[in-house]
Amino acid sequence: MAMQSMVTRKDYRGRSWGANQKVTVDEALTIGTINGAHASSEERLKGSIAAGKLADFVVLEKDPHDVNPDEIKDIKINRTVVGGKTTYPKERT
Repeated sequence: MAMQSMVTRKDYRGRSWGANQKVTVDEALTIGTINGAHASSEERLKGSIAAGKLADFVVLEKDPHDVNPDEIKDIKINRTVVGGKTTYPKERT
């Protein structure tokens, strides 16, 4: 929902807020990854996929560039990896 709101400038009820502040999907991804890590002074640990970083990422069912911006929030998460280990779906042991 955060990414969708940045791209559409609409809240979860569809109300428009600051339409002149819309960003692209690429900009929203940057805000949520690299810029988020920088804001918490953790850019050496996370925010991008690079050797030596935590390897936290998600695998999405669809590319957010390829869906209607009002449907970004509906993209299913296929896998979540934290610290290089799959946390969703739960790995069977």
